[in-house]
Amino acid sequence: MGASHLAFKSLMRELGNEPIVPPKPSLKTLNFGTRFAPEFACLPYKILLGTYVEVLEMGADTIAASGGVGPCRAGHYAQLHRQILTDAGYKFEMIVYEPPSIGYRDFVHKIQMLNSARLPLLKLLGAINRGWAKIKAFDRLEELSHWIRPRETGNGETSKAYRQTLEIIDRAESLEEIKQAEKEAVALLKSVPHDPDFKPLKVGIVGEIYVLLEPSANLEIEETLGEMGVEVHRSMFLSGWTRDNTLFDTLRIMAKGDPLKRAAQPYLAEMIGGHGQDSVGHTVLYAKEGYDGVIQLAPFTCIPEIVAKSVLPAVSRDLNIPVLSLSLDEQTGKEGVRTRLEAFVDLLARRREIKANTRLAHELGGGA
Repeated sequence: MGASHLAFKSLMRELGNEPIVPPKPSLKTLNFGTRFAPEFACLPYKILLGTYVEVLEMGADTIAASGGVGPCRAGHYAQLHRQILTDAGYKFEMIVYEPPSIGYRDFVHKIQMLNSARLPLLKLLGAINRGWAKIKAFDRLEELSHWIRPRETGNGETSKAYRQTLEIIDRAESLEEIKQAEKEAVALLKSVPHDPDFKPLKVGIVGEIYVLLEPSANLEIEETLGEMGVEVHRSMFLSGWTRDNTLFDTLRIMAKGDPLKRAAQPYLAEMIGGHGQDSVGHTVLYAKEGYDGVIQLAPFTCIPEIVAKSVLPAVSRDLNIPVLSLSLDEQTGKEGVRTRLEAFVDLLARRREIKANTRLAHELGGGA
C-alpha cells in the first residue's frame, strides 16, 4: 500500500530475511488476480492475489499477510488466497498477522517466526522502531506533497520530487539517518517552485483503506486532482490507521469517545465493517471544516462502502457538501475517472464562485 513496502523491506532485511519487493501493481498483476479470484471478489482482493503470484514466481517462499476481525471480508483474504495459490500448485508458507488486540501472544509469536537473525528483544524492537519511523516519514512526505502539488508552477514537478524523496528515506538506516533524510526530503519538496498564496479547492477523500493508500488501485487520483489545482486531504494514512488500532489508542477512544463515530452517529450509528462508518464520519467532519467537496473511493462489491454510499447523499444534502462516489474494479479506466473528476472539479469551482458573488452582493447591499 503506497510506499509502505519500502519500510517493510528494510525491516525484513534487518530480521535476517531476503525481501522480495513486489513490482508496482499493473495490468499483469490484475490479470493474475482475475484469473485465480472469484468474479465477485473486490479489487484489493484481486490485486493482492496477483501480487502474491508475482512474488512467488520471483522466488519468494514466505508470505506475511494481515488478517482481521469483524464483518468485512478482508479478514478472510489470507486464508482464501492461501487455498487458491496452493490449489494452483504454488509452494510457500503464509504467516497471517491478526490484530494484536485479539491476541498479543500469537502476534509476538508470529513476529518471531520472521526473526530469522534471532535478534534479541531489544534489537528486535529497535528494528521495528526504525521501520515504524520510515512509515511515518513516508506519510508526512506524502501529505506535504498533497499541499504543494496544486500550488506548483511547473506541472508534474511535485510528483517527480516526491518520488525522489522516497529514495532518500529508503537509503536511510539508523533512526538518526531517517530523521536527517526526512529533513532533506522535506527541503526537496519545498524547493519545488510553487505559489504559497494560491487558494486551491479543497477536497477530502474517504473510502476503503487499500484503494485509498495504493495509487495504482485508485488510478493516481490524488496526483490527478493535485495537477488540476485541487488540494486533497486523505482521511487515512497507514501510520494513523495503525496508531488508531493499537490497544493503547483503543483504550483512549473507549475512555473519551471516538470523534469519527460521533460524527457519523446521526447517519450511520452501527459499525458495519471495513471503513464504511469512517467514510460517513469523515465526510461530516470535512463538511464542518469547510471543504469544497468529498470523493468516496470504493472497491466494486465492497459492502461497507456500498452502505456508506447509500447514506452519503443525506450527509451531502444536510451539510451542503457535494460528494462524488467512485466504484473501482479491473474494468475502471483512468481516462473515464479523469472525465468524472474534471466535471466534479468544475462543479466545485462554480459553487465557490457563486458563494463568493453572493457574499459580495450581501456586503455591497449592506453597505448601501
